[in-house]
Amino acid sequence: MGRTAVAFSPGHISGYFRRVEGSLPSSTGSVGAGVVIDEGVRSTVVPAAETDVRVVRRGRASTGSPPVEYALDRLGVAARVTTECRLPIGAGFGLSAAALLSTLTAANHLFDLGLSVDEVAARAHEAEVFHRTGLGDVAASQAGGVVCRTGPGIHAAITRLYPEEPLYAVSLGPLPTASVLSSPEAMARIAAAYPDRCPRDLADFCLLSRGFAEKSGLIAPGVQQVLRACDALAVPASMTMLGNGVFACGDDAERVLSRFGEVYGLRVARRGAYLIEMKP
Repeated sequence: MGRTAVAFSPGHISGYFRRVEGSLPSSTGSVGAGVVIDEGVRSTVVPAAETDVRVVRRGRASTGSPPVEYALDRLGVAARVTTECRLPIGAGFGLSAAALLSTLTAANHLFDLGLSVDEVAARAHEAEVFHRTGLGDVAASQAGGVVCRTGPGIHAAITRLYPEEPLYAVSLGPLPTASVLSSPEAMARIAAAYPDRCPRDLADFCLLSRGFAEKSGLIAPGVQQVLRACDALAVPASMTMLGNGVFACGDDAERVLSRFGEVYGLRVARRGAYLIEMKP
């Protein structure tokens, strides 16, 4: 295989957000709160004459990733990239940002680019904003925790809590992020619904997120059915933003969500993207 770099980045579940439009990608993004999760994307990167990206989930592969291809081209390098994940793609787990962070972290070492961690994140954030695949996932996933972002971009102030309790999630299918982020009407509802404070703990995060989801009008009928089932047992829960799924915490969360599909047991991540190994 030749010289190879392998890196990992955690995913991120956004609970509530408000878009911030800047004059540059670095000043464009969002404020809001979310959870950086221990599941994410592992990227294997090998030098190549032309960039080729394979996206693998549970043994099934697809080809192409415009944000990753864009980011590598901007760095002036070409590589054969394989991204691997367990969680479903396009379901609100921040895997687009995780794929960018893990790939660029690996490429930085593979090609001896000498980029700082901040510079890697800035390149990933630029690709997310350009392709409308996310606004604040990269900023959140630079490190772990239940995060609260008080400004746009990767350099804004971020508070992080590190609770021990698990979080559970179920996916009901993909939701195209770009279609929501490009809708002025949706953005106006989202801005009006924003709770404008940081969560105190994981349960408070779920409650603030739920209020936002209800007021923003983003909840799909299938998601509403799952949330009502959680309400019946007083399980704090909300919708994955932006994805057609539900996250929940508490003693009965896993049992309730299991009625609606495969349940993903998650933990709050303790760190951001990192290099796993370099092979000469």
